[in-house]
Amino acid sequence: MLMDSSGLAESLELLKQNNLYRSRRVIDSVRGVNVLVDGRELINFCSNDYLGLASHPDVVASFRRAANQYGVGSGSAHLVCGHGREHHALEDELAEFTGRDRALLFSTGYMANLGVITALMGKGDVIYQDRLNHASLLDGGLMSGARFKRYLHKDMHNLQQKMHIQSPGQKAMIVTDGVFSMDGDYAPLQALSALAQRQAAYLMVDDAHGFGVLGATGAGLVEQCQLNQQQVPVLVGTLGKAFGTSGAFVAGSDVLIESIIQKARSYIYTTALPPAIAAATRTSLLYVKQDNWRRDKLKKLVQRFQAGVRQIGLSLMPSESAIQPIMLGGSQQAVQASDYLFQQGFWVSAIRPPTVPQGSARLRITFSALHNEQQVDQLLSALEYLPV
Repeated sequence: MLMDSSGLAESLELLKQNNLYRSRRVIDSVRGVNVLVDGRELINFCSNDYLGLASHPDVVASFRRAANQYGVGSGSAHLVCGHGREHHALEDELAEFTGRDRALLFSTGYMANLGVITALMGKGDVIYQDRLNHASLLDGGLMSGARFKRYLHKDMHNLQQKMHIQSPGQKAMIVTDGVFSMDGDYAPLQALSALAQRQAAYLMVDDAHGFGVLGATGAGLVEQCQLNQQQVPVLVGTLGKAFGTSGAFVAGSDVLIESIIQKARSYIYTTALPPAIAAATRTSLLYVKQDNWRRDKLKKLVQRFQAGVRQIGLSLMPSESAIQPIMLGGSQQAVQASDYLFQQGFWVSAIRPPTVPQGSARLRITFSALHNEQQVDQLLSALEYLPV
């Protein structure tokens, strides 16, 4: 039976009518936070390159040297012949950096979350997830076959109520983002850790947007909350954000990592990250650890922006991170606001359902250590006349 293409066309048209249609813009070149799109130079305020390391000359040079040695691709899965010296060294360095026994690389953050959850949890187990967790965490929970329960955002009382009716001896896992990607707020990790220990449950934290940015050395929200391997036994971080490269990792005990190697289908059955990316990330890690000024500058830029938005009177969501969402409500308003800013020379994404709940469409503004105060002020001037 042939697929009904008219039905697909109708679905696409409905998305357009509801201002939910997604489209791609083609980037022609990147120079720090300046990008060339459709022949226009824009200041990029929607990238996750929080520390500005994606185009750092030493990071780029490390990639080139490793590509000359290993080639561009890895050629195979890690368990076949794709696990190179650069991969192994990066895993060791990430384990030391996060204070864990071992770390394991994945090709993407999505694959890391799918792989970890499905390797550790299965039929008869129960998983508790924050309602605003990233889609990859939710999908991993659903794919695992475990009972899947979502608790109200950061609501410890609601989570405790759900856990109190858990069957005695049932294996359980609490899963949360560290920094929530669309709201920019922090998970209550200390309270979650204490509850997980009382209930003898795993705690899995995906610190994608905190890793590199938060903590005394940049080791993320878990470091900022001073939680060790026993208190947060499953730690996931991504490398395509503050580290400026690509891929992801999970860090934890030796037995945890070995179990994931043996059981995670998204690790076993996919091509390994290019060794050149691992080499570039090792250089990024050096700058994350030594360049405290990047985190300090990022914090100052965010504070400057917050003060300016309050003066304008826009509805800024409560966030201390580099993610600063402006709530607009309707999808049409968000799209119009994003298009307006594009015409003014700023690239800011409109975030709409189903990425965020119905009625909470927003502009998701993100900052980089490569932004300067003048660019922040220019954005504030444009936001003052936002058509909302």
